[in-house]
Amino acid sequence: MQSILIVTSDMEHMRGLGSSLSRMGFTCTICNSVDDVLKQDSHQSFSAVLIDISTLSPGGYSPWKWFRKLKLKRLLPVLALVSTRNLQLVLQEQGFDDFIIQPWNMEELSARIHRVIARANKPVEDTIIKIGDLTIDPVRCEVGVANHILTLTFKEYELLKLLASNKGKVFTREALLNEIWGYDYYGGDRTVDVHIRRLRSKIEDTQHSFIETVRNIGYRFKDPHLTK
Repeated sequence: MQSILIVTSDMEHMRGLGSSLSRMGFTCTICNSVDDVLKQDSHQSFSAVLIDISTLSPGGYSPWKWFRKLKLKRLLPVLALVSTRNLQLVLQEQGFDDFIIQPWNMEELSARIHRVIARANKPVEDTIIKIGDLTIDPVRCEVGVANHILTLTFKEYELLKLLASNKGKVFTREALLNEIWGYDYYGGDRTVDVHIRRLRSKIEDTQHSFIETVRNIGYRFKDPHLTK
């Protein structure tokens, strides 16, 4: 039985969702603060986290830093529960594996939960990827350039690992969107371009160029030691 952690500041609102998920075979725990989340996580093993984004506010409960750290450690998949007015928050936050919009269809939500759990449980490759001065350590989820460890978001890391593992292969934006996000992401192609731009700003400089734009198609990873 899959154990789900629901994070919300509106406990009463989420009790109905928890009950519905329980009837579908999930074990649900509802928490309303970061302290509760950390306390629960230290005593219980969860399969996935659901975040009720509609309860988050700029000056209130904001668990972003903890969830970014959690994602970089690859401990749990995170799925956002959003309303149409909160979609911009999903675009701004890079840590989610998936999201679903209210009103929630329980069959769809169950399918999405099972999907993110299955993706998270795939075996982690232990072979270090080294191309020129770039090093990717899949076990530690670390990326370094010229022996300098970089700080990437989870999606940036997954995007880089996919491209570097398929050096020379051209990926369309649609293919990258499907491979990394795993669903029809609300931001569309723009999301891929934004992540590539951010990734380049972190791993590239005047001495290093790794990702190549293939005009009107998409992107590919190039070997910096090879010339055209």
